[in-house]
Amino acid sequence: MSWTNPAVLQATSRLCGSGGSMPLPRLHQELLQRCNISEEDFIFIIKGCERFLLVRGPAGDYSVVARTSLRLCRSYGRKEPCESCQHLHLCKFFIYGTCRFGKGRYPCKFSHDVHSDHNYKLLRECTLQDLKEEELFLLLLQNDPTLLPEVCLHYNKGSGPHGNCTFQENCTKVHLCRHFVQGDCMFGNKCKRQHVVDEGSRRMLEERGLSRDIINNLPFIYRNVHHIAAAGAGVEADSSCKSAQAVETREICLHFIRNSCKFHENCRRVHFRLPYKWEVLDNGTWTDLEDMEDIERDFCDPAKTHSSGFQPVDFLSMTCGSLPVRRLSTISSVTKPPHYSLTTQWLWYYKGDQGSWVEYGQLDDKQRSTSATSHTLEEAFLSDGEAEVKVVKGQRQYIISFTDMYQRNPKHKTKRKVRRRPRFVSMAEVDRLVAEQTT
Repeated sequence: MSWTNPAVLQATSRLCGSGGSMPLPRLHQELLQRCNISEEDFIFIIKGCERFLLVRGPAGDYSVVARTSLRLCRSYGRKEPCESCQHLHLCKFFIYGTCRFGKGRYPCKFSHDVHSDHNYKLLRECTLQDLKEEELFLLLLQNDPTLLPEVCLHYNKGSGPHGNCTFQENCTKVHLCRHFVQGDCMFGNKCKRQHVVDEGSRRMLEERGLSRDIINNLPFIYRNVHHIAAAGAGVEADSSCKSAQAVETREICLHFIRNSCKFHENCRRVHFRLPYKWEVLDNGTWTDLEDMEDIERDFCDPAKTHSSGFQPVDFLSMTCGSLPVRRLSTISSVTKPPHYSLTTQWLWYYKGDQGSWVEYGQLDDKQRSTSATSHTLEEAFLSDGEAEVKVVKGQRQYIISFTDMYQRNPKHKTKRKVRRRPRFVSMAEVDRLVAEQTT
């Protein structure tokens, strides 16, 4: 699925229009009202695209935070030259909502044009070109660390009204309860620390040019900032949203499996002994799931929506109990020559008349096959994850939609589910293939 999918754009817009984050179930419901998206695709998008950060709350509930790699160009703000710049050229006070030049007689010396040639190119690369200005500005505020002052750490230490902050009312950082920002303050309204911006911080923020609306929303913006920072989201956090590069950091290194990776610990891909890896997010850390080969065997069966075992993995929501699960794999086999081994061969299936799953290009129970095969569908999918592919079987024509993973009959208005699952490779087969290549 392409990260330019309309659902990605809609989800980003809804998050940025709702303070930068939203409870997971609410976001799902709002997307259902705006685009045709299955639960399976929704979970795939939220967990697969680094535009979205899934955050687990103290009560076990989940929320989604919007993030991006885009930043304001600091050289542009200092009127210094910048070549091949990959940052936005915009007036900082325009983002704050307080620039007094752009609308007056005297033009601002910095750009107020979000869709200038320079800015639009960058927005388009990150699929943010359709956001409203206020949505984009909110996204920048909670991701660009240069736009907002930090929360004062010294304020959160000590027992005085200003904690251990020696600057007190003159502090250039914001005095807010650190635990409230992190979403885990146990004292609530009885907390001795501020859960709203106090007068001292408000004056400082107004002097820096922030509008009253932004200042009023700062505690919640800072909460999103905290979650993004805690997840280790840096400048490159959104680079994988620009295209199929989204899987780069989740791609298993083929050369490591063959014991031939020359980059060693500096390799940008995942080093693992198998062409697949199942992980669960527990206490903020991705850890290996037990019985990985059994989970993979079940996942490769398109008829199965859960793995077997004591703690089954839900393949539709990609969860184990209440914990998120992800599957890492080697690169798709269609992107490499046939002699490459241990790539991932993805197979495409549709649900047959009797409820069984039939691979595209193979014979069904009436000895009919489709014009498209798993190989041709995989090529089309990697080329454009939003494409619709026409398929012929017998005298009937169908349309496969990668967006919602359904095969439709436009004449009779019927549809069948479509699934993309890998061919199963056992540990023994991996060992055999590796041994053949090293002898």
